[in-house]
Amino acid sequence: MAKMRLALIAGGKSSEREVSLKSGAQVFEALDKSKYDIRRYDPRTDLGRLVADAPELQAALIIMHGRGGEDGAMQGLLDLLEIPYQGSGVLGSALAMNKELSKALYQRAGLKVPAAMVFSREQAPSPREIEGTLGLPVVIKPASEGSSIGVTLARSRAELEAGLTAAFAYDSRVLVEEFVQGAEVTGGVLGNRDPVPLPLVEIIPSSDYRFFDYEAKYQPGASREICPARLEPKLAGQAQQCALTAHAALGCRGYSRTDMIVREGEIYVLETNTIPGMTATSLFPQAAKAAGLEFPALLDRLISLALEKE
Repeated sequence: MAKMRLALIAGGKSSEREVSLKSGAQVFEALDKSKYDIRRYDPRTDLGRLVADAPELQAALIIMHGRGGEDGAMQGLLDLLEIPYQGSGVLGSALAMNKELSKALYQRAGLKVPAAMVFSREQAPSPREIEGTLGLPVVIKPASEGSSIGVTLARSRAELEAGLTAAFAYDSRVLVEEFVQGAEVTGGVLGNRDPVPLPLVEIIPSSDYRFFDYEAKYQPGASREICPARLEPKLAGQAQQCALTAHAALGCRGYSRTDMIVREGEIYVLETNTIPGMTATSLFPQAAKAAGLEFPALLDRLISLALEKE
């Protein structure tokens, strides 16, 4: 049987380039070379070659994080080139990337979210006003970044001011949320027409980290993951349903991973990732493994979902 001609797209120009390259390398190693003729593309240097090769390509795996890859831009290019790809389309990708819009859609779908303020640099309230509305501590986030890039936890007005400066370095709009202390879990969803929830993963950052920031996510040994999460079955089922609801609310397709905080039986939805980290030990592959899908089989499944007709 002829091999499928598969584009593996990783890298790009976002602040998450190195994570993307690492994920792409592990995906390449895990893909079955007897099934796939794998052609690798880094959008920072290879967009012209991707466009030229498009008529020969049968499917694509987008292993990119952040802007240019997870925000709908690459999805739009592949739509124009008529190359099927795994995961959400332009709209679902763009909505999930924008924390301001996704939060509004979560609330409309009946999900609980932390209280928040969103504003541009020109309209930014003072740290005193933010504290008066949300109290302290708060989490400060660029409105459209991933992997906790530019995210800080502020326990004082001085830290709040510094956090706003850090977030505005990445985005023209910033979201400030109340800090919800509780168990951090993430819920994977897999499938197109009838998506199913995967086992929850519980995330426990090392005591060296104030929260699950960029370094805690990617520094080896900086956090511990437990799958399935240590929640009683009813609450775990509710959190899985929240992941499904978030997936649907944003118009996601194929797969996603939604981050949540569980506090005193209440589930707060934080954000949804439409291209979760894809190393063999990343959170989504861990959940898939707990559901019986080893990493190579998971990649096969994502490719088959990419090829399914709407």
